[in-house]
Amino acid sequence: MVAAATSAAAPHRLLLSNRSCSLSNLSSFKLCALDSRALVSLKKRHVGTAAGGVRCMAVATDTAGTVKKKTGYNILTLTTWLLQQEKDGVIDAELTIVLSSISMACKQIASLVQRAGISNMTGVQGAVNIQGEDQKKLDVISNEVFSNCLRSSGRTGIIASEEEDVPVAVEESYSGNYIAVFDPLDGSSNIDAAVSTGSIFGIYSPNDECLADIGDDDNLDKAEQRCVVNVCQPGNNLLASGYCMYSSSIIFVLTIGKGVYAFTLDPMYGEFVLTQENIQIPKAGKIYSFNEGNYQLWDDKLKKYMDDLKDPGPTGKPYSARYIGSLVGDFHRTLLYGGIYGYPRDKKSKNGKLRLLYECAPMSFIAEQAGGKGSDGHQRVLDIQPVEIHQRVPLYIGSVEEVEKLEKYLA
Repeated sequence: MVAAATSAAAPHRLLLSNRSCSLSNLSSFKLCALDSRALVSLKKRHVGTAAGGVRCMAVATDTAGTVKKKTGYNILTLTTWLLQQEKDGVIDAELTIVLSSISMACKQIASLVQRAGISNMTGVQGAVNIQGEDQKKLDVISNEVFSNCLRSSGRTGIIASEEEDVPVAVEESYSGNYIAVFDPLDGSSNIDAAVSTGSIFGIYSPNDECLADIGDDDNLDKAEQRCVVNVCQPGNNLLASGYCMYSSSIIFVLTIGKGVYAFTLDPMYGEFVLTQENIQIPKAGKIYSFNEGNYQLWDDKLKKYMDDLKDPGPTGKPYSARYIGSLVGDFHRTLLYGGIYGYPRDKKSKNGKLRLLYECAPMSFIAEQAGGKGSDGHQRVLDIQPVEIHQRVPLYIGSVEEVEKLEKYLA
């Protein structure tokens, strides 16, 4: 008799038994080992059998008889994915550490956001940031979390935040000297209503031509100001960018210049797990995301564009309006479903409201890596050279056909 090992943990099928063994099907089974005790049985059925017999192991198979290759525990975490990219030479070890530290910051902020109401972290802090905006309590806390994680990584030379007046040189840098720019909590005005918010970040390579000891002094002389401006590079120089959305799921979207990947925080493991690979934004979409409360402040060309979107036309189906008020939330939907997100200039905000360094450039990098487009209405956002730290620009981002359609109206 041929010995067969079985398991009580899960149903199995015997791939080979004393009734099914034949030389014609032995090649189909890889989990078989020679057993001299089965030699006699095999010789009776086949002439010219090689010395030795077959001992067959039982393995889990599906109803079709094929061996299962994947299980529910076959997951790929963000950390493992980054290490694979490093192994393949796409990124170096220093950038791996920087991105890992950012993911840790996002986990901490996600926890703070979820407990904001319980921990009395809703409402206004009482301070005003450099843009003249009231700072929410979580704005200040999230900025500190992001800064501390990047500092402790030891691989960032300069960090620049929407909540800080000027970029800050990192004294704890051991190697790497990457430049990190970020908006620690985008859409914080939604916190009190528990609406989705997010963090946005971008990573640039070091600018060795200008490394000033900026420190924490807000009063920079002209030479240091010029140095800071030189550090602020156009989006074309981004090495990586991404965002983390805090909503019903915590989703970390990342590009390192080789496509766009989404990782979802698994509360069971406390790890970001790969859930979407090589995300591609649809070429066109029927959803627009604009704050139409500012309609009367827009110029006539933009009003004409918006009016045409609402016109049912021959199809009888106008575009659908969706607006959350959080760039991360609105963009994430646009990334998956297609369409266009826009924050234009108007009579009140001559240059728009969104910041080039911390919001527009990182998001446009993601959009282009996903086959979409980011524009200020006339040119690629990634081509714009910053002239100041907190520079604002109009932003239109989403499906290629939708963005190009808008550019024709504004031309």
